[in-house]
Amino acid sequence: MNWDLTDLYDNENSLYLDLEDTKKEAISFEKSYKDKLDSLKPKEFLKALDEYEAIFQVLGRVLTYAYLNFATDSKKGSFLAKIQKEATKVEESLLFFEIDFNKIDDEKQKKIIKKSIDKSFYLQNLRDGKKHQLSLLEERVLLKKELTGASAFSRLFDEHLSNLKFNFNGKEVAEEVVLSELYNKNRDIRKKASESLTNGLQSSQHLLTYIFNMIKADLKTDIEIRGYSSPEEPRHKNNKITQKSVDSLVDTVLNNCSLVSEYYKIKKDILGLDKLYDYDRYAPIDNSKDEYSFEKSKEIVLDSFKNFSKKFHKIANKAFDDKWIDVYPKEGKRGGAFSHSATPDVHPYVLLNHTDRRRDLFTLAHELGHAIHQYLSRDVGYFSGDTPLTTSETASIFAEMMVFDYIKEDLSNEELIALYASKLEDIFATLYRQSIFTTFERRVHAIDGEVSSEDFNKIWLEENQKMFKDSVELTDNYKIWWSYIPHFIHSPFYCYAYSYGQLLVFALYGAYKKSENKKEFVKQYTEFLASGGSKSPKELISSFGFDIESSEFWQIGIDEVKRLLNEFREIVKADFIKKGKYKGSSLDSNRVIADIIKMSKD
Repeated sequence: MNWDLTDLYDNENSLYLDLEDTKKEAISFEKSYKDKLDSLKPKEFLKALDEYEAIFQVLGRVLTYAYLNFATDSKKGSFLAKIQKEATKVEESLLFFEIDFNKIDDEKQKKIIKKSIDKSFYLQNLRDGKKHQLSLLEERVLLKKELTGASAFSRLFDEHLSNLKFNFNGKEVAEEVVLSELYNKNRDIRKKASESLTNGLQSSQHLLTYIFNMIKADLKTDIEIRGYSSPEEPRHKNNKITQKSVDSLVDTVLNNCSLVSEYYKIKKDILGLDKLYDYDRYAPIDNSKDEYSFEKSKEIVLDSFKNFSKKFHKIANKAFDDKWIDVYPKEGKRGGAFSHSATPDVHPYVLLNHTDRRRDLFTLAHELGHAIHQYLSRDVGYFSGDTPLTTSETASIFAEMMVFDYIKEDLSNEELIALYASKLEDIFATLYRQSIFTTFERRVHAIDGEVSSEDFNKIWLEENQKMFKDSVELTDNYKIWWSYIPHFIHSPFYCYAYSYGQLLVFALYGAYKKSENKKEFVKQYTEFLASGGSKSPKELISSFGFDIESSEFWQIGIDEVKRLLNEFREIVKADFIKKGKYKGSSLDSNRVIADIIKMSKD
């Protein structure tokens, strides 16, 4: 199943016509309003703001079409580059607007913001970012250089990884295929997949190291020019949160790494292994085939959404029926998965690389959660619908939890053990691994000058070992695996947003489960998503009674992880009692679980 991009444009000719019209509108807009914003009455300014947003919305539509074509066919990189170049010309004509807005006197700005009901938060953020703005000439130079700076290296990274082949079992395969084999039941196959991934990346290590260093250098230049205090600050500003909130999150997660270690020690005993290596982390612990075809996954996701909200079910159905989704891996297609918000006058698009594994079921739920969030927030407009990363992960992870609760109802104890194990591993990958990514980036960006491949490898191993402690041995092969993570290249310091979203969802989902009036919660939650980026994360989340600045808030999420781990223990205990293989009183420690496993082998 391929997505249908004709909702954006019937063909490239239609796109070019739209682009030419937008260029003319941008030039006309500049002539009408440049150096005149301070003379406009608030009502006149808001009319100009609507025109400004409308131009950007068309530009967003044009760029979406070009990027989605490139995402499924890396050979279309030149087409994307051409469109980006033309879009830059349009943006040049619009650069003055934000700069001139911040030249308006303070009192008049406040009046405009107060009168702008639907864009007040957007305008307030422009106002707050004044100290990081440059002159119009300087902003124009940076805009022109952008396509040959970080974005050029980002494109190079995508094209290279999309075309890179990995030798696995005598065949040349794509990255997604190798990564999926790390979930294979056969340990030898997992080990081979690990070696294949490493060997493929090793051949490109010089290039991938250079790309990361150029992204690092570009960011350093940007923070120096704009007067940011650290490489992280621009990301926090974009996410509309404080350094204090991020530090509180990361510290809370790292202080609870014992949960990860505890789980993997249990898993080692369940698998009957003397030691776990990095390629054993995702080893399935059940004997079922564990196949989730796309049609089966679709049915499960739709049913779980329907149980929660008719509106969610309707939007998800529309995504399938109207071909918003590109499903399977193919030659030249980028790896991973995403949901692209596109523009409010169209709909989101979802990219998958479905390989019929259980994790693909949850990936489908995750990306459709994003799509529902993006679709619901259309009514607040193009600017205000742009959701900060911190809250943009809420709907996706919440959707995963809905699917998890749905499928666990009719499973045997053995199947539940496998499901809980898989879910806990997903949580660790989202919550702990992404926090480790952040501490890895912090160390890398703190180094003055270029970082050698050897130092990248060393820092990567050291940071990841903090997560696993003594429960998993990270092999020499693992040291290079930082080099295929796209977020380090596309969006520096992005990854903590996943951790943020994970703990936020645990707090919200816990509130939903405990709610006596679930219809009211669903209504409130839907309104929260529909607000998009029109309010600050702190304000949005406070509507549920939570304070994201507080370490106690993040601990609520950690306590939910503990709860799942304890449920996992109890299910293991029940399974062995049922089989007559348990002769202990509790599962209070890993030692007890180890004793149970040994008895099962006697």
